[in-house]
Amino acid sequence: MPNREESVMPHQGGAARSASDKGDGGRRAGAPQPVDRQLPTDEARDLLSLVRDIAQREIAPNAADEEDAGHFPREIFRLLSDSGLLGLPYDSAFGGGDQPYEVYLQVLEELAAARLTVGLGVSVHSLSCHALAGYGSKEQQTEHLPAMLGGGLLGAYCLSEPASGSDAASLRTKAVRDGDDWVITGTKAWITHGGVADFYTVLARTGGEGARGISAFLVPGDAEGLNAAVPEKKMGMKGSPTAQINFDAVRVSDARRIGDEGQGFAIALSALDSGRLGIAACAVGVAQAALDAAVSYATERRQFGRPIADFQGLRFMLADMATQIEAGRALYLAAARLRDAGRPFSKQAAMAKLLCTDAAMKVTTDAVQVLGGYGYTADFPVERFMREAKVLQIVEGTNQIQRMVIARHLAGPDSR
Repeated sequence: MPNREESVMPHQGGAARSASDKGDGGRRAGAPQPVDRQLPTDEARDLLSLVRDIAQREIAPNAADEEDAGHFPREIFRLLSDSGLLGLPYDSAFGGGDQPYEVYLQVLEELAAARLTVGLGVSVHSLSCHALAGYGSKEQQTEHLPAMLGGGLLGAYCLSEPASGSDAASLRTKAVRDGDDWVITGTKAWITHGGVADFYTVLARTGGEGARGISAFLVPGDAEGLNAAVPEKKMGMKGSPTAQINFDAVRVSDARRIGDEGQGFAIALSALDSGRLGIAACAVGVAQAALDAAVSYATERRQFGRPIADFQGLRFMLADMATQIEAGRALYLAAARLRDAGRPFSKQAAMAKLLCTDAAMKVTTDAVQVLGGYGYTADFPVERFMREAKVLQIVEGTNQIQRMVIARHLAGPDSR
């Protein structure tokens, strides 16, 4: 079918209210700005309507309070699974949704606008399914994917370590062959859903040094010897547990090795290209929520006898914020359409992650400025959006790494 343009309304995790109305603690919904979405099918249009309904009814109303309390919304992920929203970009033969990435990413944007813990959580779950869906055998996919994609399970992705973040090829976690099993020993760091995931996609060293000595494994969350450390204390996304995962001689069968021995790093890189698009979409969602809150406040707040939105200084800020959001959305969708067409998209994914997350940081900071002193208080959501936006410049490869990736595409590898 031809592209369908639809005006849709994003949902915030707590929208702005007027400065004179403090009775609801800043949780009353404002009037969000419409988003013009290009959706390829009627099915996609219905899907976005479902997502918006869930976001408005089930996610946004409790987002601020639950983030303050550090509550992980596992019940929301069960609801998303029951609604068919945890496996959207994967094959329906294994419980997925058969949706193109351009649709899946717009779902992530809506969820992240309601609550980043949920949007980013769905992105991480999708990332953790990538290895098995893309490189697993038919037997492995038939056995595990239905539960992973639509059976209520939640995944985590274990690549980073305390001493290997950006330099992921130097990871030290080892997997040693023991008959028909592998014994995994080591520590992974910065694991989203660490301690609450039902399965972990784990990259471990099975051979020599460097990228070619790494293999991928699917490890059950209840495996003996697998333990999560106390979650990190973070400046934002307090409802999303981020923890080190310790593997103390964790035994998994060779049937849970994904792909060939030594193929793990290539699998990881292919997943990260897609994961970067997920982060880009989440960043646009957070930025859109911040813009909506800023516009709502600026049109209600009066100074010198008129709304502050009448003053050119603020109007230009809002215009710049909206422009950055539209540019980011267009870039991540262009990269997604390349992916859907089977064309190379690594450079564009890095560009989208870079642009969208930098824009989210700028937009959320400006939203705090629009609200002035009120923006610095927890009565309004924009301070939370600002704290959450920061992490998006770091996860799935820092934005400095994204610039290195882009430059490599343009000028070739560094000659050093």
